[in-house]
Amino acid sequence: MAPNMSLFSVNAILILSTDGSRLLTKYYSPPHQSSQNAAPGSSQPGLNPYPTVKEQKAFEKGLLEKTNKTSNDIILYDNRIVVYKMEGDVMLYVIGGAEENEVMLFSVLLALRDSMAVLLHNSTDKRTIIENYDIVSLAIDEIVDDSIILETDPVIVASRVSKPPAQDTVTIKNIDLSEQGILNIWEFSKQKLAERMRQGL
Repeated sequence: MAPNMSLFSVNAILILSTDGSRLLTKYYSPPHQSSQNAAPGSSQPGLNPYPTVKEQKAFEKGLLEKTNKTSNDIILYDNRIVVYKMEGDVMLYVIGGAEENEVMLFSVLLALRDSMAVLLHNSTDKRTIIENYDIVSLAIDEIVDDSIILETDPVIVASRVSKPPAQDTVTIKNIDLSEQGILNIWEFSKQKLAERMRQGL
């Protein structure tokens, strides 16, 4: 019998503080399935097994307690495959169904960790993640969208998410706002307008 093949492979991505607080959590459900059909702990591909915040927090609390006791990078918890890494004072988790490929989930975790290292300048801690919440959230969205893995190369993810370098942006320092500068701009624009009008006639 063929396994249940689906693109919907990631159930959740969690970034939790080691003290148990949530920093960023994303639970996924495919858009064409109803989350009310599944019971908690069911392993339907891509289906969010924890639809309410109360269930999510209970799952996260138990998961954090279990992962603090083990030194592995992968565990089976609540009939889910959980791959995780500790970075500074935060725990990064990628959660998939029991039938998912562990190597694929682990590559998502490494892409998240490495892209955050690039984007946050190797300062992956609670304070930096909170200060750069938008960048971290965008990085997760570039890696996984609606539980479908899109990209696992951290350099590509970081380049799509990162802000443009400061030297490429126009700064007010480069614009001459003195009286002479404004007269120069006025003369230049009159000259260009006259040229365009002559070309158009």
